[in-house]
Amino acid sequence: MEVNKTNNLQHYAMYVGTYLGIFFILKFPLVPLGIHNSFFSLLFMLLTAAVPFLMYYYAKVYRDKVCGGSIRFIQAWVFLLLSFVFASLLVAVVHYIYFRYIDNGFIINTCSAALDSFKGNPLLTKDSYNQLKEMLDQVSYLSPIKIVFQLISQNVFYGNILSLIVALFVMKRPK
Repeated sequence: MEVNKTNNLQHYAMYVGTYLGIFFILKFPLVPLGIHNSFFSLLFMLLTAAVPFLMYYYAKVYRDKVCGGSIRFIQAWVFLLLSFVFASLLVAVVHYIYFRYIDNGFIINTCSAALDSFKGNPLLTKDSYNQLKEMLDQVSYLSPIKIVFQLISQNVFYGNILSLIVALFVMKRPK
């Protein structure tokens, strides 16, 4: 019986991770578009802020439909974390295609040009400017696959933190 519960958890986590990954894929083009248009940047931030609510909804549906209305904290956390892992793997394919074939340094060059425009600004000290410039230079040397691995690890890390928080709200003890 325990194997069946594990299979159900993985099965539904893949299912939810696919939907979450599609959501991330649809949200991703807003990043390069948001560099030149603040509306797209705002839309990206609003959609990113909607992720915890989306995950709460999916976990609640999993709890009510699959688990019979009750779920332990650990089970909810593992379900949410696996969903983020599967979503991160799915969106990684799109990230790789973008950074390998489409970007050609667009994001880094635009950020570098924006940083250069702040060079004479008194709010940005010379040390801060040099640190930011050095960081952009280091990022520009990353290959597309290294960028993708960084994004996967970021998604899983933030997904873990978010999963811990959402699992607290989703967990429900059996009566």
